[in-house]
Amino acid sequence: MERSGVRILLLDDEPFILKLHAHMLKEMGFVSIRAFESGALALADVDAGHVPDLVLLDLSMPEMDGIEFIRHMVKRSFAGRLILISGEDERLLQTAERLVRAHGIDILGHLAKPVKPAILRGLLDSWEQRTSFTPRGPGKVYSGEELRKAIRNGEIINYYQPKISLQTGDLIGVESLARWQHPADGIIPPARFIGLAEQIGAIDELTGVVFHKALVDMRALEERGLPLPFAVNLAVTTLNSVEFADFAAGETMRLSVSPANVMIEVTESQLIADQRAPLDVLTRLRLMRFKLSIDDFGTGYSSLSQLRNIPFDELKIDQSFVHRASADPAARAMYDASLGLAKQLHIKTVAEGVEDRADLEMVKGSGCDSAQGYFIARPMPASALPGWAEGWRDRAKTLFRA
Repeated sequence: MERSGVRILLLDDEPFILKLHAHMLKEMGFVSIRAFESGALALADVDAGHVPDLVLLDLSMPEMDGIEFIRHMVKRSFAGRLILISGEDERLLQTAERLVRAHGIDILGHLAKPVKPAILRGLLDSWEQRTSFTPRGPGKVYSGEELRKAIRNGEIINYYQPKISLQTGDLIGVESLARWQHPADGIIPPARFIGLAEQIGAIDELTGVVFHKALVDMRALEERGLPLPFAVNLAVTTLNSVEFADFAAGETMRLSVSPANVMIEVTESQLIADQRAPLDVLTRLRLMRFKLSIDDFGTGYSSLSQLRNIPFDELKIDQSFVHRASADPAARAMYDASLGLAKQLHIKTVAEGVEDRADLEMVKGSGCDSAQGYFIARPMPASALPGWAEGWRDRAKTLFRA
C-alpha cells in the first residue's frame, strides 16, 4: 500500500543508516522521504518549505545533536510526529523522549540501533490506526485578538475522553478537553491556543467557558440516560484566582449539577511556586464537595509533598510510565511506585496513556482502579458519547471477560 501523503524526514550522520531506514520505509509504502546527514541541512530543507509530517531522528550526531535539532524545530512550530533513534542506552532515550513531550511534540516512541523493521512498522501502524495518516503540516500562528473573538463567538467547544473501570470495564466518567472550532481551519487542538490564552490573560475566561460547557453537556447526557461525572483541568493562573471556587459553586448550583460529580484536575508542576493561593482555591473546592485529582503524577518536582499537603481524591499516573511499561522495566518501576503510594494513601488511581492491548492488560493486572487512553477511546464530542458507550459495552465484554 502506497502512503504518498506522508512526508518523512530522516536525519542521521551515518549514510548507510539513512539508506537502510529509507529502504525500510519504502518497503512499508512510504514514498515521500527526504534524508539528511546533518541537522543544518535538514533545517534548511524545512525552511525551504519541505515541512515533514514525521521525523526519524538520530540523537548522537556531530555539530548538531538530536536534542538541539528538536529545539530548532520547536522554534519553527513543528506540528508533526517524531521517532527517536539512537545507539545510546535505554535510560537516556527515555529521558530524551520525555523532553520531546515537554516541548509539546507528539512522539511515537524511541528505537535502539540497529532498528528492527517489525518494531518500526508497529509504531507506524499504530500511528495509522490513530490518525489515518492525516498530515498536519506547519502550525498556523493565531493572534490574541483572533482567540478572544473565538471565545466571544462560542467557537471554544469541549471534547471528552472516556475513563473506564479496570475491574468491570464500565464507563465511569470523562475528561473534558478544550478544542477551538475554527470556522476556516476546522478543529484546533489545545496545544495551539492554551499557551496563547495564558500570554494574553484570557486563560481564566477560557477555563470558565470550558467548565460551563462541560456542565451543560453533562446535563444533556444525563437527560439522554447517560449520567457521567466529568473532570476539567485548571491552569496555573486559575489556581491563583481565589474567585474560581465561588464561580464553580455558582455554576453547579445554577445548572443543578452536584459538585461531587465534578473532578478538578491540576498537574503537580503547577503547585511548585507560592502555594498560598492554590491551597486556598483547592481547599475551598474540596469543602464544597468538588473532587480533586493530581494529573501527570511523577513528572513534577515535589510529588510527595503535594500528596501530603492537599486532600486529593484521585492520582493520574502519567502516560510515560504506562505506555509500553510491560516491556520497559524502568517505566514499570515508576508505575508500580506511583500506584503503591496512592494505595497507601487511599487515593483512587487512573492509568493514563493506555494505547494498546498490552497496556490494558498490564494496568488491569496491577490493581489500578481506572484507565483512559487511545486504545479505549480518543476524545470526542459529547454527542458521540452515547453511541460510543453502546459500542464499548460490547467490546468490554471481550476485553474484561473472566
